[in-house]
Amino acid sequence: MPLSTWLKAGTCAAALTLAMAGVATAAPVSESTADRLAVVTLRYDDSRAGGWEAAIAAGVASWNANVSNVRLVEAAPGASAEIVIVATTGWPQATLGPVRPGRQVRVELGSQAVSDGYDKTRIAAHELGHSLGLPDTKPGPCSQLMSGSSAGTACTNAVPDTRERSRVQTNYASATLVPTAGRTLVDAP
Repeated sequence: MPLSTWLKAGTCAAALTLAMAGVATAAPVSESTADRLAVVTLRYDDSRAGGWEAAIAAGVASWNANVSNVRLVEAAPGASAEIVIVATTGWPQATLGPVRPGRQVRVELGSQAVSDGYDKTRIAAHELGHSLGLPDTKPGPCSQLMSGSSAGTACTNAVPDTRERSRVQTNYASATLVPTAGRTLVDAP
């Protein structure tokens, strides 16, 4: 092959490489990519919450379906988690967040509430709400997840209302995340 053919091929390859590099660096970030980047992922560890697995999964699914900028995911076995969930014999309680990546809060799912007739899934979703920065709204109607036990034992609503969803969205909207409040809230009637 003559030298001129090699030079032409090399020049074309270099031009193609430079053109592709320019495209890669100049491409705008799509909104869907920006949205994914804005999502705060929080891991939870329920390895010490025996008997609550289905309720925790349903509570997590409720939050994940109702807020878009924070995502709860199960931590891999042995990995660190921001939300540590344990089963206890007392009343449910949780550390008030909003928890941030790299920080840790504790959720205790107490069997005393279940013995008194409260719904396990509502309890799990309610306590996770505390971890996301929501205080109790007692007394309150069943439509408010954070009304907790004040809604009565017949209440099985495990879905945050519009105001609760909005508050969690606000808690996780800022690039500068506010530290957790850190108080423990006990959810006894």
